[in-house]
Amino acid sequence: MNASNTRADPSGPTAGALDIAAAIARGEITAKSAAEAALERIAALNPVLNVFTEVTRERALAEAVAIDARRKAGEALPALAGVPYCVKNLFDVKGVVTLAGSKINREHAPASGDAFLVQRMSAAGAVLVGAVNMDEYAYGFTTENTHYGPTRNPHDTTRVAGGSSGGSGAALASGMTSLSLGTDTNGSIRVPSSFCGIFGIKPTYGRLSRRGAFPFCTSLDHVGPFARSTADLAACYDQLQGPDDGDPACANRAIEPTRDQLGKGIAGLRIGVLGGWFEENAHADALSARDTASKALGVTRTLEFPEVARARASAFIITASESGNLHFPNLAIRPDDFEPHIQDRLLAGALVPAHWLLSAQRFRSWYRARVLEIFRDVDIVIAPSTPFPATPIGTDTIEINGRMVPFRPSVGVLTQPVSFIGLPVVAAPVARPGKLPLGVQLIAAPWREDLALRVAAHLEAEGVCVSTLAGVPG
Repeated sequence: MNASNTRADPSGPTAGALDIAAAIARGEITAKSAAEAALERIAALNPVLNVFTEVTRERALAEAVAIDARRKAGEALPALAGVPYCVKNLFDVKGVVTLAGSKINREHAPASGDAFLVQRMSAAGAVLVGAVNMDEYAYGFTTENTHYGPTRNPHDTTRVAGGSSGGSGAALASGMTSLSLGTDTNGSIRVPSSFCGIFGIKPTYGRLSRRGAFPFCTSLDHVGPFARSTADLAACYDQLQGPDDGDPACANRAIEPTRDQLGKGIAGLRIGVLGGWFEENAHADALSARDTASKALGVTRTLEFPEVARARASAFIITASESGNLHFPNLAIRPDDFEPHIQDRLLAGALVPAHWLLSAQRFRSWYRARVLEIFRDVDIVIAPSTPFPATPIGTDTIEINGRMVPFRPSVGVLTQPVSFIGLPVVAAPVARPGKLPLGVQLIAAPWREDLALRVAAHLEAEGVCVSTLAGVPG
């Protein structure tokens, strides 16, 4: 594992998104050369890491050439002009089949247009280099996909990259791209961020449009970006904001810029640490990472969310029921075309009794109200993102505080109770020189992504939370 400064040579793999955009705007490099460099890295590293399911080379070069033409014509360039990025392969990309990590979707026609967030990225000048691997239908935390193979963690290729947005995380941690898009239903942005050592944001439910993103569980699905710095993360997130009538859950809110808030520091912010469930279900390494961040913030206050075990159980019921019903037609006629461990969960979900689902939804309303009461007295709460660092591919069980638990469902034990009620979270990687990455969740009240990003930026400036670029064998 090789720690690296993410704000370096704008032509190299460590370059941040804003570094690349600024260098292109100044004429130091061209957008085409930046795209070609990213495509070369993908060609070199993808055989090792198994990140990309589709490389959009022709589109990337065409978009880059268009940016260079705009600069040559003297036009002012948009915020992310020429920045290479990738998307989880459940986002529609015009001309590309939206696989969603599945075998069944191979039979679908190519997408006739781009997903809303891909459109937003194009408007911001970013250059799409491809779509990346994920758990089938986003139902997993490891990206050990039996149809397309496992995505490998760039910091240790024998280990998982996290999921279900594992390809999005691994692309950044390996330097293939400077930005990526993923989704988070139960933890699928925060888990890869933790395992791969990068920043990510799961916005408030309804903040960003999901139009053109293949659904997993509509009442829990979120979309958001990954980056290797808080400045890049905020810049990308700001470009993705905006209402969209095409997604009924997307809130009709004006764009609320966050990038210019990053330098305000943490003075006046009320910050607490989540105890109880969030300590009992975390390995010592995860708690140490959390404590490192808390100490840097001067936090001494410990808080607890109520009935967290019931929240997680309710999240499981809602997830299984909605996704099982979504896929029931194919489960009924071609069950063997699903991954075995996902097939079982989908079938079970399709059989969930109605009164279980209704009880889970009623509890969800109660739990949300109780948690929001806590946020009257605190602005940010901190918790580990994952209970442990990335584990070897093929792991079935893991020990947490002396208890052996099933590995795959336990990866999201700390993230599910948060996304269950749609709270915004910035996932921040805690510096652990010589060790596998681990991250923390910086959780805010609804619509206060700006506060979570401010805290993340402060921790980054203090050298406490920094991304690491992996040294990957060729």
